[in-house]
Amino acid sequence: MEKLRGKANSQGGGATAIVLHTLSQIPSTFGRLVYLASLRDQNTGAYEHHGLAQLFGESEAAEALKVSHKKAFAEWLSYSLEQQKADLDLYLSSFKSDRRTIIETWIRLAPYRNLIPVSALEAERRLYLADFEALLEVLKAEYETSSSRRPA
Repeated sequence: MEKLRGKANSQGGGATAIVLHTLSQIPSTFGRLVYLASLRDQNTGAYEHHGLAQLFGESEAAEALKVSHKKAFAEWLSYSLEQQKADLDLYLSSFKSDRRTIIETWIRLAPYRNLIPVSALEAERRLYLADFEALLEVLKAEYETSSSRRPA
């Protein structure tokens, strides 16, 4: 652990450096949103990462995660719908599950709503949801079409 802390401190940014290194291993922006949102307590909105908190303290760890989540969200919003779709396709390619099942589950349960940072502006929330729901319709049509082409 000390080796990790020393490396992060020598690179500057402490907890932020480790978070950025971790995020660099996740190929899609959407995947980074999923990861960062999973570290946020759904009841309090507080970010929690035991390992980072042990190395740098709860406050620094939580702030690094919060800032990284906001940046990943802003990056996603900056994409065109075409870029967002390509990023979602990249994210979906990492699953062995049937994509059609995943899309149907997303439509039914709307887990993507939990990926919005607490600090997001209302306009950002609306844009994200409008874009994502449009993408779901495109993906739903795409996977329905591709599954109907399969030989019986």
